[in-house]
Amino acid sequence: MSTTQSERLRELLEPLVQAQGLDLEEIAVDSVGRKRVLRVVVDSDTGADLDRIADVSRALSAKLDESDAMGQGEYTLEVGTPGAERLLGEHRHYVRATGRLVKFQLAEGGELVARILGVDDEGLDLEVPGVKGRKATTRRLAFPDISRARVQVEFNRKDTKDMKEEEEA
Repeated sequence: MSTTQSERLRELLEPLVQAQGLDLEEIAVDSVGRKRVLRVVVDSDTGADLDRIADVSRALSAKLDESDAMGQGEYTLEVGTPGAERLLGEHRHYVRATGRLVKFQLAEGGELVARILGVDDEGLDLEVPGVKGRKATTRRLAFPDISRARVQVEFNRKDTKDMKEEEEA
């Protein structure tokens, strides 16, 4: 997809997504055989349930039908959320990942897996899990020290309520 088409689609669709109380995270047009697929990724601080996804999908579809942004050929519109193992790139992504385990690729080399405890304008407060029975430690990580960050899937993840109860005990 050309940068021009991407920018045009963003300009066309972003106000509709924002009107639904969501952030437009990503737009991608892929060719699948003879058809094209327009993938739109949305999110918010409170998440996006199926009803909100359906509402924004209908709004985007109507806007795309009345414009020529996708040209004359057939295409499929897919609207979804970033998914469980999302990449973190914007400040709001880190805020939304507070309490989650994240794998960081460090700018100086190496990697770190830690839970985000807090986020401010300069960086992150992290909890680094203990190894071999040792206690977890805290660490500060500045944004410039991060080259890449991805949320990790946790099958036995404690929710925020469980974490607060442990801290109070």
